Amino acid sequence: MARSHLTLAALATSAVPGLDVVSASTFGSGAHGDFDAALLTGRDGRHWIARLPRNERAEAEQSADLVALRALSAGVRTRLPFAVSTFAGQTPVNGTRAIVYEFVYGSKVPLSSIDAQLADSIGRAVAGIHGLPTSFVADAGLPVMTALECLRSSITIMDRAAATGLVPGALLARWESATEESKLWQFAPTVINGSLSADSFLSANDQVTGILGWHDLRVGDPARDLFWLLGSTGENVSETGFDAYNAVRGGGDRQVRQRAMLYAELEIAKWLLHGTETRATEIVDDAVEMLHGLLDSVHNDIMNPIGVQTMPTMAVDEVEALLARAERTS
Repeated sequence: MARSHLTLAALATSAVPGLDVVSASTFGSGAHGDFDAALLTGRDGRHWIARLPRNERAEAEQSADLVALRALSAGVRTRLPFAVSTFAGQTPVNGTRAIVYEFVYGSKVPLSSIDAQLADSIGRAVAGIHGLPTSFVADAGLPVMTALECLRSSITIMDRAAATGLVPGALLARWESATEESKLWQFAPTVINGSLSADSFLSANDQVTGILGWHDLRVGDPARDLFWLLGSTGENVSETGFDAYNAVRGGGDRQVRQRAMLYAELEIAKWLLHGTETRATEIVDDAVEMLHGLLDSVHNDIMNPIGVQTMPTMAVDEVEALLARAERTS
């Protein structure tokens, strides 16, 4: 049962000693999200977010997010060109817990509305994450993956998707060719957020002011934080984002965009696996349709490979639709 913003306000006053809430409003996606959330205003004018998970998956995500936020110490945060939310308090509620965070100011911008100027700021913000020292992630006990482990993870998804018998052979060959290209996987793992999408970013005046959702914080492939940009159909948006990223990072990872393309395409394979695992026929049918649409876009692996010699030219706008569908069915 969904909790109202007034209920969340009452819980917040229990979670944060001395918090005097003078106004509250619903925050986020309402009835369709994994959390009940409210935006609160204290008598001192400060703003807070109170969140309560609706299911076990959301509760696990919230717990992982708290671990990551604690790992992001004050010293680490000073190295980032944007704000990160801060844990303020918690209170138990029927076997789970309501969490209160300090509010990070800014607005979310849909992927379809991101322009080149905001894309430039996004590229620099992501580069800021990837420039953090990896030691604090290891010290917090969070995952640390090598380049080889990142490759193996992709191969595992491909193999599982292939086992369904529903992935076109030309796509499997395209993906296998990418995993066999050794130069594609010669990169230095970095600190990554691990679950970035357009919905992760808060902005004001076309500048990133904050990033939400740190539950997948780890050391891994930097391309994982960038693949979603390829779903933009805006003029020069993905190009500007990658250019800004490379300008900050120095262009040392020459194949980051190619790996991002592979990850974008494998998101559809993951959607297919989600459908088969949950026995949701409508999701399986949707994923199969998207796979065939992807095949039409790339023609075949010979004409448009994901490799070090050529840059894929397709724009994976299917990925945006995929993520939207996944959110609706969660």
